[in-house]
Amino acid sequence: MKFLCVSDQIDPLVYSSNAKERFKDVDAVLCAGDLPLDYVDFIVSTLNKPTFFIFGNHNLNEFHLYHGRSADILVPNLPTRKNIAQTVFKSFGHGADYVGFKMLRVKEIPVTVAKTNKKTPLLMAGVSGSIRYNNGMNQYTEFQMLLKLLKLIPGMIINKILYGRYVDIFLTHAPPRHIHDLEDDCHKGFKCYNWFIKKFSPQFMVHGHIHLYDSRAERETLCGRTNIVNAFGCIIIEMPENI
Repeated sequence: MKFLCVSDQIDPLVYSSNAKERFKDVDAVLCAGDLPLDYVDFIVSTLNKPTFFIFGNHNLNEFHLYHGRSADILVPNLPTRKNIAQTVFKSFGHGADYVGFKMLRVKEIPVTVAKTNKKTPLLMAGVSGSIRYNNGMNQYTEFQMLLKLLKLIPGMIINKILYGRYVDIFLTHAPPRHIHDLEDDCHKGFKCYNWFIKKFSPQFMVHGHIHLYDSRAERETLCGRTNIVNAFGCIIIEMPENI
């Protein structure tokens, strides 16, 4: 199964009249942040594939629609706060699922467990944002991000019980510390991500945030059982349908 991964810049290969033909064989799209939601909208409408996104530390004009009390004001008569993000999202028509600080079981993308030959949902977890560097929106300290990761654990324990694994894809904006990250205050990765991938062993961690201007720069790194991929611009990753 193929995933188109994008982040941080509008890539001319994707934002193209030929995109539907070029990416016709992808099964889903993963958007790793710092992208205008109009671009996400274009991807959804052009490729017509399941699309998932998180926010980075830029292009945050609509971040408040998915977090905080402003969503209650803009979308009245919600039965519960649990579905604020989904309802706001549908109201604004971007057509992609927001994975920020949540865990998703994606039934429309089945994964077959080889031992049992049983079809199960694709298991995805995601977090938005970057390390705190100037107190801007969607920036977090190590401790704050660790708390957000801990809130994902109950859902992943249920995954382990039901499906025999915790998570398949971990979608973030920032990278783990000392893997693909840089040493300036803005582009350091999170140490708690290193703990997360070691503990829960997703097949892929897809991130953005680190711009690649050198074709020789490292873009994919295997860490334990997890392939860590920098989605800057665009890249296609492949995951076996049988695991």
